[in-house]
Amino acid sequence: MKKSIDQVNVEGKFVLMRADFNVPLDKQLHITDDRRIVEALPTIKYILEHDGRLILMSHLGRPDGQIVPKYSLAPVAKRLSELLGHEVLLVPDYLGDHKPEAVTKLRKGHAVLLENVRYYPEEEIKGKDAKKDPALDIKKRQFARKLVDLAEVYVNDAFGTCHRDNASMHTVPLLMGDRPKVVGFLVQKELKFLGETLKSPARPFVCVLGGAKVSDKIGVISNLLPKCDTILIGGAMTYTFLLARGEQVGASLAEPDKVEEARRLMQMAGDKLKLPIDSVCATEISSSATTQVCSGNIPAGMKGLDIGPKTIAGFRDVIGSAKTIVWNGPMGVFETPPFNAGTFAMAEAIAKVTDNGATSIVGGGDSAAAIIASGLENRISHISTGGGASLEFLEGKPFEAVELLDNS
Repeated sequence: MKKSIDQVNVEGKFVLMRADFNVPLDKQLHITDDRRIVEALPTIKYILEHDGRLILMSHLGRPDGQIVPKYSLAPVAKRLSELLGHEVLLVPDYLGDHKPEAVTKLRKGHAVLLENVRYYPEEEIKGKDAKKDPALDIKKRQFARKLVDLAEVYVNDAFGTCHRDNASMHTVPLLMGDRPKVVGFLVQKELKFLGETLKSPARPFVCVLGGAKVSDKIGVISNLLPKCDTILIGGAMTYTFLLARGEQVGASLAEPDKVEEARRLMQMAGDKLKLPIDSVCATEISSSATTQVCSGNIPAGMKGLDIGPKTIAGFRDVIGSAKTIVWNGPMGVFETPPFNAGTFAMAEAIAKVTDNGATSIVGGGDSAAAIIASGLENRISHISTGGGASLEFLEGKPFEAVELLDNS
């Protein structure tokens, strides 16, 4: 178990915290969804209430190592100031020969926000590239050292980027020496649900997997098969499995080059893996499209765009008996009615079983968006803040950025 921020004395200390403030912005650069900021507040407030001097850092968008004004964290600094009730200054340049004045004069119980770490190319030098080229490794370490020099305590509360070896996530804690390196409350919660809960799940343990590609979920299925009692498959990846079973899928999205892999997974899973028995089909993705429910082969020209009513009923029964349930990936094109019925039905079934005492974990990305769109987020045990990160965690991949942190 990793040491958390509440196990460290932060009074009067400069605390460098990596957060994930990669929030969506509209064309006027107004934040359209501040959930990632709000989710970091428990850790932020703890540090400030215990008289820490908080230095926040994050990325936003993909500026690719250049100063791109539309990716400035200025809107985040403004929103943080509103939420905290006092000004959070944005520090535009923090890599000079001297520490920025905004940091050196930072008072106890106050915070500043460093400008987008991805404005600097050294932030995203990949580990394998740095290992191949010593000069790149030196640049990455020099950049990280500037950040380390600001800190007496390092906090990782950016689960969404824990699977990456960015300098602020990986090299900074590597260079912190014996100074405290801990997780924030958000990462602590992610590790609890995605790690500890899945190590010894209450049974039956059911996994619902959707999304477009089998290739995205091969590792997840392989890792979860020995642990799960049942895996329910939906989304467009259904049709790669159906191809592997010898069925015709019409114009449905499928990966013919992954048919052998799908066949291998089905053989390995046996009765554990449940495929849809019917699909809602149309010739186009449109709210005005004429639909038909297809069982078995899908006619030429038709696309499977959601799980059908018989599948919904069968999946609902399986979910209804679950004690632990993990969901990653929508069941269909849920952004476009009427192809949202299957996804929303799964959301309701998972919320219902959670009400009855089961533990439910929803992966980030589209699954989280679907739960929120259905208005059921308060009836789910845990909604992960990491899309790619939660997927890699479910695959069983180690996160070196987390492993580098102190153990409790």
